Amino acid sequence: MAGFERLFGFMAAFCCGLFAGAALYVNLVEHPARMECGTELAVTEFPPSYRRATILQVSLALIGALCGTLAWFWDSSLSWLIAAGLLLSVIPFTLFFMLPTNKQLFDPSLDRRSEQAHLLLTRWGRLHAVRTIVSLAALALFLMLLVKQ
Repeated sequence: MAGFERLFGFMAAFCCGLFAGAALYVNLVEHPARMECGTELAVTEFPPSYRRATILQVSLALIGALCGTLAWFWDSSLSWLIAAGLLLSVIPFTLFFMLPTNKQLFDPSLDRRSEQAHLLLTRWGRLHAVRTIVSLAALALFLMLLVKQ
Protein backbone atom coordinates (compact mmCIF):
# COMPACT_ATOMS: atom_id res chain seq x y z
CA MET A 1 0.00 0.00 0.00
CA ALA A 2 2.99 2.32 0.30
CA GLY A 3 2.89 2.63 -3.50
CA PHE A 4 -0.46 4.42 -3.40
CA GLU A 5 0.78 6.75 -0.67
CA ARG A 6 3.81 7.65 -2.81
CA LEU A 7 1.73 8.12 -5.94
CA PHE A 8 -0.84 10.34 -4.27
CA GLY A 9 1.86 12.12 -2.28
CA PHE A 10 3.83 12.84 -5.44
CA MET A 11 0.71 14.10 -7.24
CA ALA A 12 -0.19 16.30 -4.25
CA ALA A 13 3.31 17.79 -4.18
CA PHE A 14 3.33 18.19 -7.97
CA CYS A 15 0.01 20.06 -8.06
CA CYS A 16 0.97 22.11 -5.02
CA GLY A 17 4.33 22.94 -6.58
CA LEU A 18 2.66 24.13 -9.77
CA PHE A 19 0.18 26.19 -7.76
CA ALA A 20 2.87 27.70 -5.53
CA GLY A 21 5.13 28.41 -8.52
CA ALA A 22 2.34 30.15 -10.39
CA ALA A 23 1.38 32.13 -7.29
CA LEU A 24 4.98 33.15 -6.70
CA TYR A 25 5.32 34.20 -10.34
CA VAL A 26 2.23 36.37 -10.04
CA ASN A 27 3.55 38.08 -6.90
CA LEU A 28 7.13 38.55 -8.06
CA VAL A 29 6.68 39.14 -11.80
CA GLU A 30 3.20 39.54 -13.27
CA HIS A 31 1.54 41.83 -10.73
CA PRO A 32 4.55 44.16 -10.33
CA ALA A 33 4.85 44.38 -14.14
CA ARG A 34 1.13 45.08 -14.37
CA MET A 35 1.51 47.87 -11.82
CA GLU A 36 4.52 49.36 -13.65
CA CYS A 37 2.31 49.90 -16.70
CA GLY A 38 0.13 52.35 -14.79
CA THR A 39 -3.13 51.94 -12.97
CA GLU A 40 -5.40 52.28 -15.99
CA LEU A 41 -3.65 49.55 -17.98
CA ALA A 42 -3.25 47.36 -14.87
CA VAL A 43 -6.99 47.48 -14.15
CA THR A 44 -7.74 46.78 -17.82
CA GLU A 45 -5.43 43.74 -17.91
CA PHE A 46 -6.51 42.37 -14.53
CA PRO A 47 -9.90 40.73 -15.41
CA PRO A 48 -8.75 38.58 -18.36
CA SER A 49 -5.59 37.57 -16.53
CA TYR A 50 -7.50 36.69 -13.38
CA ARG A 51 -10.18 34.69 -15.23
CA ARG A 52 -7.53 32.56 -16.95
CA ALA A 53 -5.53 32.02 -13.76
CA THR A 54 -8.62 31.05 -11.77
CA ILE A 55 -9.25 27.91 -13.80
CA LEU A 56 -5.67 26.74 -13.43
CA GLN A 57 -5.28 27.58 -9.75
CA VAL A 58 -8.61 26.16 -8.56
CA SER A 59 -7.93 22.92 -10.44
CA LEU A 60 -4.43 22.57 -8.99
CA ALA A 61 -5.59 23.35 -5.45
CA LEU A 62 -8.48 20.86 -5.60
CA ILE A 63 -6.49 18.04 -7.21
CA GLY A 64 -3.50 18.62 -4.92
CA ALA A 65 -5.66 18.66 -1.79
CA LEU A 66 -7.54 15.55 -2.91
CA CYS A 67 -4.30 13.68 -3.58
CA GLY A 68 -2.88 14.81 -0.23
CA THR A 69 -6.01 13.50 1.46
CA LEU A 70 -5.69 10.18 -0.38
CA ALA A 71 -2.04 9.95 0.69
CA TRP A 72 -3.22 10.41 4.27
CA PHE A 73 -5.79 7.65 3.74
CA TRP A 74 -2.99 5.21 2.87
CA ASP A 75 -0.43 6.50 5.37
CA SER A 76 -2.60 7.77 8.28
CA SER A 77 -0.07 10.54 9.03
CA LEU A 78 -1.92 13.68 10.03
CA SER A 79 0.75 15.73 8.26
CA TRP A 80 -0.71 14.76 4.87
CA LEU A 81 -4.08 16.19 5.95
CA ILE A 82 -2.45 19.35 7.28
CA ALA A 83 -0.62 19.95 3.99
CA ALA A 84 -3.78 19.18 2.00
CA GLY A 85 -5.78 21.52 4.23
CA LEU A 86 -3.24 24.31 3.78
CA LEU A 87 -3.43 23.97 0.02
CA LEU A 88 -7.22 23.75 0.04
CA SER A 89 -7.49 26.79 2.33
CA VAL A 90 -6.48 29.10 -0.52
CA ILE A 91 -9.93 28.57 -2.07
CA PRO A 92 -12.05 29.84 0.84
CA PHE A 93 -9.44 32.54 1.48
CA THR A 94 -9.94 33.71 -2.08
CA LEU A 95 -13.72 33.59 -1.80
CA PHE A 96 -13.99 35.39 1.53
CA PHE A 97 -11.06 37.81 1.48
CA MET A 98 -10.10 38.41 -2.15
CA LEU A 99 -13.45 38.22 -3.93
CA PRO A 100 -14.71 41.59 -2.62
CA THR A 101 -11.59 43.27 -4.02
CA ASN A 102 -11.87 41.29 -7.27
CA LYS A 103 -15.49 42.38 -7.72
CA GLN A 104 -14.50 46.02 -7.31
CA LEU A 105 -11.68 45.61 -9.85
CA PHE A 106 -14.11 43.94 -12.28
CA ASP A 107 -16.71 46.70 -11.85
CA PRO A 108 -17.06 48.55 -15.18
CA SER A 109 -17.95 51.76 -13.34
CA LEU A 110 -14.55 51.83 -11.59
CA ASP A 111 -12.49 54.80 -12.76
CA ARG A 112 -9.43 52.96 -14.04
CA ARG A 113 -7.20 55.98 -13.45
CA SER A 114 -8.30 56.63 -9.89
CA GLU A 115 -6.43 56.33 -6.63
CA GLN A 116 -9.12 53.88 -5.53
CA ALA A 117 -8.23 51.59 -8.46
CA HIS A 118 -4.54 51.79 -7.51
CA LEU A 119 -5.34 50.96 -3.87
CA LEU A 120 -7.49 48.00 -4.93
CA LEU A 121 -4.66 46.61 -7.05
CA THR A 122 -2.21 47.11 -4.18
CA ARG A 123 -4.56 45.36 -1.74
CA TRP A 124 -5.04 42.52 -4.22
CA GLY A 125 -1.27 42.03 -4.44
CA ARG A 126 -0.99 41.78 -0.64
CA LEU A 127 -3.88 39.34 -0.41
CA HIS A 128 -2.41 37.23 -3.17
CA ALA A 129 0.88 37.12 -1.27
CA VAL A 130 -0.97 35.32 1.54
CA ARG A 131 -2.01 32.62 -0.93
CA THR A 132 1.58 32.35 -2.12
CA ILE A 133 2.97 31.94 1.39
CA VAL A 134 0.34 29.37 2.38
CA SER A 135 0.89 27.33 -0.78
CA LEU A 136 4.67 27.41 -0.30
CA ALA A 137 4.19 26.17 3.28
CA ALA A 138 1.98 23.34 1.99
CA LEU A 139 4.60 22.49 -0.63
CA ALA A 140 7.38 22.39 1.97
CA LEU A 141 5.31 20.01 4.11
CA PHE A 142 4.43 17.78 1.14
CA LEU A 143 8.09 17.60 0.13
CA MET A 144 9.20 16.79 3.68
CA LEU A 145 6.67 13.97 3.79
CA LEU A 146 7.88 12.58 0.48
CA VAL A 147 11.53 12.71 1.59
CA LYS A 148 10.58 11.02 4.86
CA GLN A 149 9.25 8.02 2.93
